[in-house]
Amino acid sequence: MTKEKGKIYLSSPQFTGEEIEFVQRALDQENIATNGIFIRQFEQAIENRFKSQHTVALNSGTSSIHLSLHLLGVGMGDEVICQTFTYIASTNPILYLGGTPVFVDSEESTWNMCPEKLEQTIKERIAKGKKPKAIIVVNLFGMPANWPRLLEVAKTYDIPLVEDAAESVGSKIGDQFTGTFGDLGIYSFNGNKIITTGGGGALLTNNRFWEKKSRYLSTQAKLDFPHFEHIEMGFNYKMTNISAGIGLAQLAVLENRIQKRRSIYDYYKLNLASLPGIMFLKEPEGYFSNRWLTTIVINPEITGFEVTDLREFLLKDGIESRFLWKPMHLQPMYKGASYSGGDIAENLFSNGICLPSGSGLVEMDLDRIINVVYRLHKEVIWNSEKSV
Repeated sequence: MTKEKGKIYLSSPQFTGEEIEFVQRALDQENIATNGIFIRQFEQAIENRFKSQHTVALNSGTSSIHLSLHLLGVGMGDEVICQTFTYIASTNPILYLGGTPVFVDSEESTWNMCPEKLEQTIKERIAKGKKPKAIIVVNLFGMPANWPRLLEVAKTYDIPLVEDAAESVGSKIGDQFTGTFGDLGIYSFNGNKIITTGGGGALLTNNRFWEKKSRYLSTQAKLDFPHFEHIEMGFNYKMTNISAGIGLAQLAVLENRIQKRRSIYDYYKLNLASLPGIMFLKEPEGYFSNRWLTTIVINPEITGFEVTDLREFLLKDGIESRFLWKPMHLQPMYKGASYSGGDIAENLFSNGICLPSGSGLVEMDLDRIINVVYRLHKEVIWNSEKSV
């Protein structure tokens, strides 16, 4: 699809041209579906790049979460703790299995699950005779969660932890990459992610049994018979050979993508952080974010304008932006769900916005976006002076 002239998108995919060679090879080999050499090559490339013992390439990040919870035995009536500040794809797989989500607030430093609130919630659920079956933690906008503390809590209460690293491919704490902290980790290669296979995901684990079981379940739980034989329900979740080929080309340039996204964050911060009332999410010491999306939080009492005003101003100039995730405990479909925490996630949703962060943006694009923010800022000042 041709990019509309003058329009700036939030996070458009970027391609090197190498992708078409893999696609053509898959076509030439007449192997475009869930067989073919690129699938295992892509899995091995992920294992080598992120130091994961086992990787299974799947058709989406959501499939990976669902399969992870299935492997952990989540079933009807089981409770699964999940951070409330996330996209709904993190939580819906709990419902697929008949489970019940229990939502937990964020911490201020990373915007991800608060370890103290997590431990408090676990104690409360155990006191009620409802020990959670699993925990889902998300690395939002590329920022790693507080994994040292979260893992300590999960280990203390012997609860398996699923790491939703859909937005944080290439991020890390020290030398350890996100996607490898949890008992099971998931990546997404959706069209708006830092690298993409169009649609796709991956399940990462160091558990050999889970790796073998997930391969089996992701191909309709077909037994190794000369005919189609099944003894349990499986899923059609395997990645295609074409998608895996695209993934190989994309993974090869991940470092460039991360450098570009981080430079975009730095450019925004350099030019906007001096404006009163605008805050950027900083990296805690030892953390490394891929900066998938640059986000800002606005204090309307200082700026004189709301995030809704900024979004409308950007739209008028043909610039796409996005509010931060609406917390799950505020979603109509999760009305009545258990929630533990304060108002951190709610305030982030009310006052936060994602700025365009695509790897293909150039300085002229960024200046155009920044100028919109300054125009709004000046208009607010002008209106306030006029009203005096």
